[in-house]
Amino acid sequence: MSKTKNQKKLIIVESPTKSKTISHFLGDEFLIESSYGHIRNLPKSNKKAIDIKAGFIPHYEITKGKEDVVSKIKSLAKNASEVLLATDPDREGESIAWHLKETCGLKNPKRIVFHEITENAIKEAINHPREIDENLRQAQEARRVLDRLVGYDLSGLIWKKVRYGLSAGRVQSPALRIIMEREREIRAFIPENYWVLTGEFETDPHSAKGSDVASKKDKIILTCDKEPADEKETNRILEAGRANPWHIAEIKQTEAKRSPRAPFTTSTLQQTASSRLGFSPSRTMMVAQKLYEQGLITYMRTDSVIISKEALPVIHQEIEKTFGKKYLEPRIYKTKSKSAQEAHEAIRPTNIGLKNAGANEEQERLYGLIWARTISSQMTDAKMLRTKVSANINKEGIIPNFSVVGSITVFPGWLAADTEAQGEEVQIPKLSKDEKLELLNLESQGKQTEPPGRYTEAGLVKELEKREIGRPSTYAYIIKTINDRGYVTKDGKTLHPTDTGEVVSDFLENNFPKYISDSFTAEMENELDEIAEGKIKYEKVLKDFYGPFSKDVKSKDKIDKVTNLGDADEKFKCPVCNGPMVIKLSKTGKFLSCAKFPECVGARKADGSIMEGPKETGEMCPECLTGKLVEREGRFGKFIFCSNYPKCKFIKRSAEEEAKAKTGVKCPKCEGEIVERRGRFGPFFSCSNYPKCKFIIKSRPTGKICDLCGSLMMQGTKTIPERCSNKLCPNHNPHKKPVA
Repeated sequence: MSKTKNQKKLIIVESPTKSKTISHFLGDEFLIESSYGHIRNLPKSNKKAIDIKAGFIPHYEITKGKEDVVSKIKSLAKNASEVLLATDPDREGESIAWHLKETCGLKNPKRIVFHEITENAIKEAINHPREIDENLRQAQEARRVLDRLVGYDLSGLIWKKVRYGLSAGRVQSPALRIIMEREREIRAFIPENYWVLTGEFETDPHSAKGSDVASKKDKIILTCDKEPADEKETNRILEAGRANPWHIAEIKQTEAKRSPRAPFTTSTLQQTASSRLGFSPSRTMMVAQKLYEQGLITYMRTDSVIISKEALPVIHQEIEKTFGKKYLEPRIYKTKSKSAQEAHEAIRPTNIGLKNAGANEEQERLYGLIWARTISSQMTDAKMLRTKVSANINKEGIIPNFSVVGSITVFPGWLAADTEAQGEEVQIPKLSKDEKLELLNLESQGKQTEPPGRYTEAGLVKELEKREIGRPSTYAYIIKTINDRGYVTKDGKTLHPTDTGEVVSDFLENNFPKYISDSFTAEMENELDEIAEGKIKYEKVLKDFYGPFSKDVKSKDKIDKVTNLGDADEKFKCPVCNGPMVIKLSKTGKFLSCAKFPECVGARKADGSIMEGPKETGEMCPECLTGKLVEREGRFGKFIFCSNYPKCKFIKRSAEEEAKAKTGVKCPKCEGEIVERRGRFGPFFSCSNYPKCKFIIKSRPTGKICDLCGSLMMQGTKTIPERCSNKLCPNHNPHKKPVA
């Protein structure tokens, strides 16, 4: 069919919010549609996902639920005069554009790229369309395929050798290793005792000469310059200090300056948002994505600290207008990262005159942070007067000086825009040399040296960037993955490795040190960059990696299963037979098991406290006929299992748990009763005659029958207390509008 003048140009983006923002800048000749993110993905089965022999060819399938989206785009493209793919300006965006072209059968679509959603940027991009960049697309595909191959092969081995359900990954495992390395440093640290001596003083306004003498009494706190070697020396200093008068021994003042920081990259935005706003990296990226889609900031996945030539004059004008000309100092920052190629500009507001923006409080706070960082990066240094005041007793050389260091802001410079960067400065009163001080209190506090601190999420992002593990778009995902897997827990702001995380990391470090090392991971990232630059071929990178890797994985298939994690402390004896114990891993973490298991089933908690032991029921196992049935407490209540476990894997609920599981509701398909069961995705309800009867519902049945379709009613949510178990029935979700 020939194109007519009335046909519109179709622009496809990933997000409905982005679609809505763009529509404000374009006329009626454009139609803007969203793909709602990725429309295709690799299937769950690894055998179907990648054809390794054919050259690592991935076989994609339409993401479940996206069939209607694909159908609609096909229909709109058929009647469009031109199709423009306006997905995000990075490798992932290039990949989504390619998938749209392939899946929807788009003929000769053009790719447009912009780093900010503003009228000028969008129209400029439309005037300069290009083809889909195959190098960028293949770099993203290589990352996806590599992660799948490594994840499946390593995870499969860990399932067999450690415990079912665990996982490993190409970049998540090096991140976990870094956390464990710090944890080992903390455990190996031997604290040393030391003493901190602090004196509280009051100034004497009549004791010194000159015009700079304080006009009123001021309090000042000073700390001993030299930490005492032992308690005896501490007491000597305290006695001398309390017995003698004090005076100002020395005042040193030096001029100093603080230079502004470079504009935000993805990494520095995540770090600063974590320390100042308490945002996790994933939360920061989610909020930043919304700001970008609303056209408020430039693209938020970038390694660059460069501000565009068009934006700099506007920023300079805003500084002169808001703070004055003396605060302006034009600066050019150079990007340090060798791999900075995802975007060509730092994160900044698109309209620098807009100081407050965002649809909610989270967006306002993050936008304010970005605005302050952008403005302050083009401002003058802050000028400070560093002051060190030292005091001592009148008997010279008897004890060390007591001092305090503070600073006075002479000229705020960039701190006028980024006020939170100033921090807490110690305020020092006006003092002069030889001025008398009145001692109010002199005390010592015994302390111990502390081990290095655990990583915060911001600290881990900084470390990953430093070691070139991952890229801007992956930092948040890496941290989220190790959290979701239960390999780390968050205590306040710090990341603590769990028992499971430690076992997985140890297994990988012992068996695959090469593949989770800094150098290997960074080298792989560089090779992905070279694919994006067209310097190396997709298939060569994957072949060079996967050949040796798959052989290494297969060679480890012969190693023994990691059932024991080592001998327990000798002081912890088996509570049943008084024999030695070993450390084992369960789904909830480490515990101590009798070394004679399964002959003896005695167990303790990881801290050595006695775990409620198994109780014999007096019955024989109905499966193996030789083992005794025993009852014990599990993570989901009491259960009964065979004493011959793991040779015999018979297991059932205890009578107490069976009673709790009963609902009293008859199965609508047979004479059974609906009972509660637990699967890998949580609790569900099914017939007691399973597997003969396979009736199943998601929530607890209420016993009532739906008046529309006759199905069982089940418990719902706060907004829908009761709903039909039939998903096709209108009573399943009464709030949902009926389909026309």
